[in-house]
Amino acid sequence: MPIEIPSLDNRSYQQLVDDSLARIPVHTPEWTNFNDSDPGVTLIQVFAFLTESMLYRANRVPDRNRQKFLQLLGVPLRSASSAQGVVTITNSRGPLQTVTLERDLEVRAGSVPFRTQRGLDVLPVEAEVCFKRKLSAQPPEQTQYYRELYSSFLGDAETADPNADVELYELVPLSARGTEGVDVSSESVDSSLWIALLARPHESVAEARAALTGKTLSLGVVPRLTTEDARRRLAPAGAESTTSQPVRVEMPNVPASGRLATGASPAYRTQATFAMPIEPAVFEIPLPTADQLVVWQDMDPLELGADNFPPALEEPAVNERVITWLRVVWPDGVASQLAWAGINASLISQRSRVANEQLPDGTGEPEQADTLANPSVIPQSVRLTLTPPGDPQATRWNLIDDLLVAGPEVPGPDPRQPPGRIAPAPMDPKVFMLDAEAGRIRFGDGAHGARPPAGAIVRVSYDYSAGRAGNVGAKAVNQAPALPAGLQVSNPVRTWGGADSETAAEGEKQITRYLQHRDRLVTADDFVTIAQRTPGVELGRVEVLAAYNPTLTRQESGNAPGAVTLMLIPRYSATRPDAPSPDPVFLSAVCAWLEPRRLVTTELFLRGPAYVGVWVSVAVEIVPAGSDPASPNSAAVVREEVKKRVQAFLAPLDGAGGGWRLRRPLIRLELMAEVSRVPGVALVNSLLLATTTGEPVEVIPTKGLELPRIDGIEVAIGADPLPLDQLRGTVATTPKTRRVVPVPAIPAEC
Repeated sequence: MPIEIPSLDNRSYQQLVDDSLARIPVHTPEWTNFNDSDPGVTLIQVFAFLTESMLYRANRVPDRNRQKFLQLLGVPLRSASSAQGVVTITNSRGPLQTVTLERDLEVRAGSVPFRTQRGLDVLPVEAEVCFKRKLSAQPPEQTQYYRELYSSFLGDAETADPNADVELYELVPLSARGTEGVDVSSESVDSSLWIALLARPHESVAEARAALTGKTLSLGVVPRLTTEDARRRLAPAGAESTTSQPVRVEMPNVPASGRLATGASPAYRTQATFAMPIEPAVFEIPLPTADQLVVWQDMDPLELGADNFPPALEEPAVNERVITWLRVVWPDGVASQLAWAGINASLISQRSRVANEQLPDGTGEPEQADTLANPSVIPQSVRLTLTPPGDPQATRWNLIDDLLVAGPEVPGPDPRQPPGRIAPAPMDPKVFMLDAEAGRIRFGDGAHGARPPAGAIVRVSYDYSAGRAGNVGAKAVNQAPALPAGLQVSNPVRTWGGADSETAAEGEKQITRYLQHRDRLVTADDFVTIAQRTPGVELGRVEVLAAYNPTLTRQESGNAPGAVTLMLIPRYSATRPDAPSPDPVFLSAVCAWLEPRRLVTTELFLRGPAYVGVWVSVAVEIVPAGSDPASPNSAAVVREEVKKRVQAFLAPLDGAGGGWRLRRPLIRLELMAEVSRVPGVALVNSLLLATTTGEPVEVIPTKGLELPRIDGIEVAIGADPLPLDQLRGTVATTPKTRRVVPVPAIPAEC
């Protein structure tokens, strides 16, 4: 039976008063007035109130004991995690010069402080980020008009490419897309993002170019983070391994004359390359000298924005302020959803800084422990110094994971070693341990770690996290007291990743598991338990596939010794609630949490489910009206109930950490049996089951990380189900083999 916490005394205030008044005739029969106005009754009420308070405290003794046992076991509570974000620092009103800022600059969102993670050059320019969006099908006469207008780009009568044609586009600012994002590879005509560097209004372009010479442009990129094939791999050596094609950042390669030869195509030089962004990142792009920060000077009006030429901005006054263009080119065929991109960007981390907090002086006693003024400490930020009495020089003490491995305060011979054996040098005894969640520092006992000398001055500098309060909306980070005049800071997108610390009640639930795994990934249960404690994420399901490598051709569990694959499914999804997939930020958080806890010989793969699109068309007969009082007897209600039943049957999450089992085949007859159990269904006439392509099948097998996902379902009341081709609405597409020349479409004017 379960161990229940005993209640030492559950009497209430009124019961205590009633019991005391009932004893009065036994002990003092001469006392006959029991009214509230009697002084004796008032004293009884006062003592009953005090007794009730004491009983309440006494009943909490078991809870206190449990928490003390938790503390003695050394089971740490999960500390709060810091929020992350991206900010841009603009020089809109300051002097026309590049301002170099060091890392660790404090910026604020109200009372919540953040700190920049890297230094940057704040360039005194503006930027327009845009892309050439494909236009939908145009009338043939309009396409023919542009074909004739730009015939010189297609070649003359002798050299014209018969497969070449024009493709119309419109110039769209990326900022206008909001959080919708844009797939640069599929939505743009040239798989490119164009960034115009602009001189500030009323300033010389030549002077702006001089201010940029030799500086570094910080380009911030925020992916939309809905790619379903996001993945992470932790190699046995400990380094994360990813495979992706590089993204190129190009600038115009303009001749010294500034003119383009007749009939020549514009040339670009690669200024930088970086890996495909799968999470918010900032890339540094070195800028050339002023004579290379130019654009072509002799472009024909028809050349503006055509083919590989930079686009023409809508406002003529803005075009005159163009310093140069940057073209960010994505690899062909690689999808990349972008939500935002901008210059003068830096990553930030939410943390509050405390400098030289003085703790109680050293006592010279073993295992001295002191508590910092603020909990949820970030361990990597702790700097502790100790100044012995009479010595003005402060000594740095280091953080250690376990005091039992620390060296003794006074070195001596090890009696366990035979004579003549040279013992290894002991570890530095000047160490301390930290409970990050409670902000508690503990020193050694002399045999394992040094004791702070009596009277020594102890000072600590550290950062601590505000947890979930660091998750703020866009434009909330707008203060920076240390910024020079004329510079402004803002966050273009919301911050993410902040989570509060674990409560004692939540920590108690982890005692059994923690004593088993000791925060190390060994067994399958260890992987599940530790992954579910990842701060800042909400996991709905964790599947552990031992000895399984998803990159191998033969994907069978047991064929890859030393490899472990985790299939992670988030609890919620805004885009596909019925089929959640982890985005790169989600996987990065789990990856960072598991990396220090896995065995060095374990190759760990983090994956989302590989969903298999399933189409279901079913025809049913409903129970006649009046024959069954419990039946809905409504075709509309039965139709919706059948859809809900099928979706719940195939769901990847069932609310209890499970869902459709991996490698379980999807069988048509099993689906028919499930539909027949819906109230109101009298008969299942027929059911068609198929994948995204192909004819109806009896069984859809699954392998590896595959799970079914309903892409379409239709329920018909009658004899025949809706044909699958009609349900899928498949449209045949032909591969693009012709060469296209992007040309800007002229908007219609009234």
